Order: sequence, then structure tokens, then C-alpha cells
Amino acid sequence: MTDQTEKMNLQNRAFLYGDAVSVTFFVRKNHVILAEECYFFLMASMRKMRMQIPLSYTLEFFQNYFQENVLDTGVSDAFIHFVAYRNNDEIDIQKAGVSFYFEVKAVEDVLKVQSNYEMDLIKELHVSTHFLSSIRVHSPENIYAEIYAKDNDLNDVILLNSNKKIARSIFGNLLFLTENLIKVPKQSEGAYISPLMENFVTFLHKNKLAEIEESEMIAFESQKAEEILMISDEKGLFSVTKIRNKTFETNRFAEMIEKWKLSFDQN
Repeated sequence: MTDQTEKMNLQNRAFLYGDAVSVTFFVRKNHVILAEECYFFLMASMRKMRMQIPLSYTLEFFQNYFQENVLDTGVSDAFIHFVAYRNNDEIDIQKAGVSFYFEVKAVEDVLKVQSNYEMDLIKELHVSTHFLSSIRVHSPENIYAEIYAKDNDLNDVILLNSNKKIARSIFGNLLFLTENLIKVPKQSEGAYISPLMENFVTFLHKNKLAEIEESEMIAFESQKAEEILMISDEKGLFSVTKIRNKTFETNRFAEMIEKWKLSFDQN
């Protein structure tokens, strides 16, 4: 490790203490979609972590920054993984400055539904339900659960809270479809705030494509659903095809998502 790298790491509280928040921006067909929603989620996340938000962090600043550093480089479809972290300044922590880092993951389409997604329940740990659990902050539970999933040939796992109610998966939120009702675990149960999911369920509600219900759900209810969709701001959309010995259909969510995608093309 070079002296310069050591200096950078010592100035970065994300590296030292996990003192950071993460938000994903979405590039689709040469445009940053849901820019306002993602920006306001970033601002809310930073406030929850009591970060000093620089005056320069405006929506216009980030739109121009991503235009110059992502779109103008030829990237047409991608996830922009954005991390705001507190600097390790030699002053009181509440006055520390903030910096950011981002990575771009180019994909075919951020709204493409991916399938062959197998899950199971993990009972070895629970996720929290306090106000920080709904934003993207350092989560050792996710790290452990991701390794557990890989060791058991799974793509993901269902995480419960301390009341044994469904909270979320490792990577995002779960939507359970039965007949015309989509149940979504409440944020108070440990689910993530997700600009991507919120836009999707709002579209379904406005167009009367399904009834939406925020719900407290026991783990067994996952076995009663006809279809399950996992929406991850970091990774995209996944049709859950199997949980334990039960397999699930994927057609109805796929149809809804195709209609949702058209709404972006018309804007």
C-alpha cells in the first residue's frame, strides 16, 4: 500500500467505520430516470446519519455531474452506485465534511426482469426495525447473509425482524402477489426505502393494475403467494422462481413491468 492510499483511507470514515450512506441512480436509454426521487432519498439518508450536507449538493449539480462523467462517456444504461461518506477531519465529528464516491455498472436495461432466482429463509439473524434500517448503511447482516446464500447455492434469502415478520431480502424489497393483491412489508418491519419500488407500486395503483397493501407478514405467507418479485435499487428486478420446495409463476409481474417500462418511454 502506498503512502497516498494510506492517507486516503485514514481520511475516509466509510473505510474506517462504515460511516456512509449509499443510494443508487438509474441510467436508462441515455437519461437518468427517477433523478429527483433518488436525489431526495440521498438527502434524507444523509440527514438521518446527521451528515453536514454541502451547499453544492443540489439536484442540478448531480444531474450535470452524471451527464459529464457518465452519460457523456458513452454509458446508456447503468446503475450508478453512489456513496456519500463523512471525512475523518481533525474536528468534531458532527462538523466533519462530506465527500462522495461512485461506481457505474453498465447493464442491458435497469428495468429488465431477471428470473431463475432461488431463495430461502434464514433464521440465524434478524434485521433491525429502527429508522436507520430503512436506508442503505453498513449492514453486517447483509454480508453474513450473502455468504450464507452462496454457501447454500441460493441467490438470496428472506430476512426477518425480531418479531419473526418478513423484513426484506439481502438486496432489496419483496412484493407478494396473490390474485389481485400485492403485499409489501412495511418499512417499520425493516423494509428498505426504495425509489425504484415506490415508483413501481405507485404506477400500479394509479393504473388500477393491482391493489397494494403494506403489511406485516409472517414467513409462511411467502409460501402462499402466487408470484414474488424482488426489487433491488442496487441490482434490479428479479422474479423469484423458487423458495424451498415451492416454485412460483412469473408472468403477471412480468406483464406489469412491461407496462411500467412503457411509462418511462412516453415521458
